[in-house]
Amino acid sequence: MESLMGLINLDHEHHVFNELTYFRNNASMPFGGRYRMIDFTLSNMVNTEINEVAIFVRNKYRSLLDHIGTGKSWELDRINGGLFILPPDWNDPTDRSKGDLRFFHNNRDYFHRSKSQYVLISGSQFISNTDYKNAFKFHLERNADVTLISADVKELQPEHYPYYRIDADETGWVDNLTNDQKNNKLFTGVYIINKDLLMELVDECIAYNKDNFFVCGIKDKLADLKIQKYDHEGYSAFVNTIESFYRQNMNLLLEENYRDLFFNKNLVRTKISNNPPVKYCKNADVKHSLLANGCVIDGAVEGSLLFRGVTVKQGATVKNSIIMQRCTIEEGVYLENVILDKDVYVSKGQKIIGSNEKPYVVAKSQVI
Repeated sequence: MESLMGLINLDHEHHVFNELTYFRNNASMPFGGRYRMIDFTLSNMVNTEINEVAIFVRNKYRSLLDHIGTGKSWELDRINGGLFILPPDWNDPTDRSKGDLRFFHNNRDYFHRSKSQYVLISGSQFISNTDYKNAFKFHLERNADVTLISADVKELQPEHYPYYRIDADETGWVDNLTNDQKNNKLFTGVYIINKDLLMELVDECIAYNKDNFFVCGIKDKLADLKIQKYDHEGYSAFVNTIESFYRQNMNLLLEENYRDLFFNKNLVRTKISNNPPVKYCKNADVKHSLLANGCVIDGAVEGSLLFRGVTVKQGATVKNSIIMQRCTIEEGVYLENVILDKDVYVSKGQKIIGSNEKPYVVAKSQVI
């Protein structure tokens, strides 16, 4: 889709996951047994037939660069278009922009070089498997300046609190963006905008010393812009706290949710890893769990997600937990309501119990 480019703006996604973001940004966090958070956003853009994607990233992006590489896993390693990592460049002595406007300002040439007329902008904390071709078609048909992608949340949770609620009339024109906690029409952070209008609004925001493009360039100018709402359909999740991260991973153990997210015409792509299948030893007892390739199980696993290369030894029990890549659970260990980041080693006989509301989290590469 030559007239639409993708932009993943990570600048305003705060690192609120404590131990899980000591060494990475939010977009790099593992999710769903074998993916990273950014995989869903990248896959959605590729499934929309977008072949030019840029990422605004300010810090903690070594893990992100290692994961996405040249973009080959998403077919974005191409001569024309492709994947672009755009950290802020502050070499312009006349630059007085700040916030995410600094990214737009200092990468202005990137937008000017693109032949695309429109930009699909997204973060990484809205998890879904979709394409936005119909939303883009709707945007063009309605001749809108901006089209906001909304999600109708049936059961509001604490992670939904920070998101704007959309008030719109019967034809979908947006009247207001509020913090009304009784409104379940949430703005997902995904929107489509004309590229020329985007750069015009960026310049205006910088001229008035603003620091947040969406808030100052779109939300504060609702009366001046033609803004439409487009309803997202299908499974989705908002992940912006440790509690929501734990809850949304656990929700994937329900077959209906897992199928809705992964078993449709669109693929969720991720970095390829050549691990062998799961090895179930003679003492393995696995119930209601998701296990990724490379795991070796000789203990009990129940209601848990195990990422690639996890070892659970004889006599160990893992219950209602998330165990990330290459963790080793020694004999006699008992884990319940626990999140272990990558490369954690749990020695013999340890017992760690968290709660459903507040899981116990262990940072990367720890020895317990």
